[in-house]
Amino acid sequence: MSAHPHSIEAQPPQTATEDDDPSTAELLDLFGNEYTREVFAAVAERPRGGRAVAEAADVSRPTAYRRLNELRDAGLVKTEMVVSEDGHQRERFEAVAVGVSISIGDGSFEATVTCSD
Repeated sequence: MSAHPHSIEAQPPQTATEDDDPSTAELLDLFGNEYTREVFAAVAERPRGGRAVAEAADVSRPTAYRRLNELRDAGLVKTEMVVSEDGHQRERFEAVAVGVSISIGDGSFEATVTCSD
């Protein structure tokens, strides 16, 4: 058996509509949390499973999964199921957001997320 996990039933990348996009307040709240930033950095570096994210971000597994779920719900991370060498199915997380920009004007903030194809 190969040393590399095999993708199964990969979910197509989510295409966000304007209604699906996180609000500026939601983005600022998400990235205002140091654990969320560390977790996102781990999956932005390369796709990882939840345990590997927790290890790379130096957080507990429950914290990693909670933050990953929040990032996925905001459309910033996607998941796919993979079969590992031992035959178990595991979820792998990958960042789809490649940039977040914040504009300040007229006393308000506006955030824009750029996602990969």
